[in-house]
Amino acid sequence: MRDFTRSLVTWTTKPRQKHPYYKYDGGFVGTYGDVYRVRMKVDSTCRIDGGAEPFEMFLMYPCRGEYTIATDNFFVIPSSEWRTVYTHTYGVPIARRPSSEIEAGTREPWTSRLTDLSWDLREYSDVCELHTGPAVVHAAEANMLLNGLSTYTDSATGLKVTVEFPIQLVNLDPAHGLFQLCCGPVILPDLKTWDGEGVDRVFLAEVAWSRFNYAEFILRREVEMAESERAWFEVVRGRDRRELWDPNNPPPEALAVRPRRPFVYSEQWNLQTTNVMLATA
Repeated sequence: MRDFTRSLVTWTTKPRQKHPYYKYDGGFVGTYGDVYRVRMKVDSTCRIDGGAEPFEMFLMYPCRGEYTIATDNFFVIPSSEWRTVYTHTYGVPIARRPSSEIEAGTREPWTSRLTDLSWDLREYSDVCELHTGPAVVHAAEANMLLNGLSTYTDSATGLKVTVEFPIQLVNLDPAHGLFQLCCGPVILPDLKTWDGEGVDRVFLAEVAWSRFNYAEFILRREVEMAESERAWFEVVRGRDRRELWDPNNPPPEALAVRPRRPFVYSEQWNLQTTNVMLATA
């Protein structure tokens, strides 16, 4: 049972260099040559079993797009959420589009962006498994710490996927021994990108279940805004993340910063799963 409140990842950026096109590349507002350290909490995990080796991914805590390290004008407007997924070897892209669409991008070694990445992953001791509704109700009302563990097998590949997440919310019906959790975020792998060793895309999702053999996941995707909303959403305040050194020398399409789009949760995966609730005092 992972202690998500104390499981941390710390990385060191490579020395910042001037971008050939963008003045505030990545929101950087420091001095060229600066090296930043970032410490971030792990939100949830996803492990794929059935390949040559287990492929375990860690979803990091989110932040709003920001300028670093600044003294004011911290938030990038238009605003967006920044998240990342790492394994011990790779960074894995998070999907923007639904699972029916293909996106460019593949996992890449974290060494392409960072000089080091260190892990401090904590586990609880004295953990018990809960397999009945009344046991869940009792543990929740005793204010025990709870994690959810959901496992499913992909019919197309035979791979086993396990997600673990802290239970931040659970609904209880003590009189009937019923419960329902609704938690997240978690990550689900796009197994259509499986190459025998890992995947090249994951989906951000929320999860809900009220029994131990079934779960529903609702996946995040970006959406286009109505024209009437662009008038306020796309207005820049303060620095402009997309400002160019030379307006007459725009970047090629491959290097262009994409306009931000809002996200919604819509696509559902309804899966036969093996669910376990883990509890500790």
